[in-house]
Parts: sequence; structure tokens; C-alpha cells
Amino acid sequence: MHMRPTLNWVPDGDLPPGTSDWTPVADVLDRGGVLVLSGAGISTESGIPDYRGEGGSLSRHTPMTYQEFTADPQARRRYWARSHLGWRVFGRARPNAGHRAVAAFARHGLLSGLITQNVDGLHQAAGSEGVVELHGSLDRVLCLTCGTVEPRSALAVRLTEANPGFAPVAAGINPDGDADLTDAQVGDFHVVPCTVCGGVLKPDVVFFGESVPPQRVEQCRELVRQAASLLVLGSSLTVMSGLRFVRQAAREGTPVVIVNRDVTRGDREALARVALPLGQVLPEVAGRLGVRIDEAGQDGAFPEGPAGEELR
Repeated sequence: MHMRPTLNWVPDGDLPPGTSDWTPVADVLDRGGVLVLSGAGISTESGIPDYRGEGGSLSRHTPMTYQEFTADPQARRRYWARSHLGWRVFGRARPNAGHRAVAAFARHGLLSGLITQNVDGLHQAAGSEGVVELHGSLDRVLCLTCGTVEPRSALAVRLTEANPGFAPVAAGINPDGDADLTDAQVGDFHVVPCTVCGGVLKPDVVFFGESVPPQRVEQCRELVRQAASLLVLGSSLTVMSGLRFVRQAAREGTPVVIVNRDVTRGDREALARVALPLGQVLPEVAGRLGVRIDEAGQDGAFPEGPAGEELR
């Protein structure tokens, strides 16, 4: 099943104000059993912009939809050209203090689980285990015809070989790994097929307008049922894929705390929204709770990828 994508949300009516007091975050973590739901905002300090915050990518870029990708060969050409270039940035990205703090909270037994809406692999690079990747991951590619899964690093090699000399200068990078290129820069970029059946390849991520696999949704719903509280980190909750878990928690009487500088679609369900940068809040909370944040886990999100290459 596929849905009409929700790219923007306009607040209606008066929303509860945000606060600069991060005590609610410390309180739920101190009690333990916290389920974390993270969004693009936790990765901005690693150099990957979010969609809707200040300077977010939606102000200059409309994400590829599932419908466009599957129906239009030229759209796929544009996507793979831009994504091939953007992959280099994801290979260089490093987990920041927010990712490392989440991993430290888990090591200290304070978390019951971690769901991320991000496709950048930075939670795992910081040392988090058992991460549920709600929207998939850019480090895998699947064939829409036969279902074969291929490592993204292997596809990157094939795309480089098929497009010698492809090195345009990108205007920026987006949270989905899509670099900003003009049609002229895309040119006649050559898209390679599945090595098994010759079918169409797609990154193993949930595009806008595409549904999260039902079994993954149910896995997340069960994590919400088991959690003592839900802590949302860096998500506007604009799309239903994440908002539904906030609403579920509220229905079931599970406390919800949000850390996001801007208003979110889940603010009415939350006990509090802390309107401060995650890179500030989480280390300060860790300090109050006596949780040491390791400097380990500094490899790139996808260390087998093209780390060290420049976004040219």
C-alpha cells in the first residue's frame, strides 16, 4: 500500500509552548525503560541537514516519491545520479554527541529500545545496538523485481565504473542522501540494473508516499507497549510513520517527552517539548545522571563506503 506523501504540516490552533528546562528528559531517563524515537534533527550536527528545521532541505528540495521513482525512468536517472554523489557525504559523516549519548544511555540500561526515522546509520556507528530502522538504510539496495539485496558499497563501484568522470559540484546534501544537482549536471548518467535479473534497483529506504512494511510497524508498536516512556529526539513528527507511535503512547497512558527546537505535530500528546539543541541537552542530562559518554564509535556511518571522498 502506498500513501499520498505529507511533506509539510501547518500548526492549527494554539500549541503548548516549548521549554528550555531539560529536567523532563532527565526525569524519564532516570526512571529507565525509555523508548527513543529519533529523527533527522539528531544528525544535523554531523553535517546532515534535516527536512524542516531552520535551513531544512524542504526549503530548496522536493524529495523523490515512490510513485515518481517507479513510474519515470528519467526520475530514476536523476535520483541515482544525485544519490551516487550524496553517498560520499554519508560515508564521511561521523556520529555526534547526541548519537553517542543515546548509545551511552543504552549501555547504562536506561533504554528499552531505539527506533530511528533516519537512514544514515549514525546510531549504529555510535555504538547503539538493536536499532529499528523505521525507514530503512542507505547502505542496502534492493531489486524491485526479484527482491535481491545488494550492499550499497558494491553498487557504488558499479555506478562509478558505468559513469567515468562523473564529478559535478553539488549545491548541498539532503537527509535522504540525495545531493542537489541540476538536470544539466545529471546529464546522461547511466543507471545500472540488478545483477541477478536486470530489474530496477531502489535503495532499501521508505520513500515519501511509500508505506513502512507492516511487520516493522508492528515491531515498533510492541516496543511502545513495553516502554515506560517515549522520548522523541529531533523529529517534527510531520509524517504519520513516526507520529502514530506518539499517539499510541498517549492513548496507552505512556509519558511522551520531545526534544526539538521547533513545534511538532505531537506537541499536544507530550508532557513537554524541550526547545534546545540535542547536542546540548543530551550531554547535560548524561552529566546529571552520571552517565559517561564514550568517544568511541567514531567510524563513519558506512565505513565500507567511500569515506574520505569529497563532495565535489
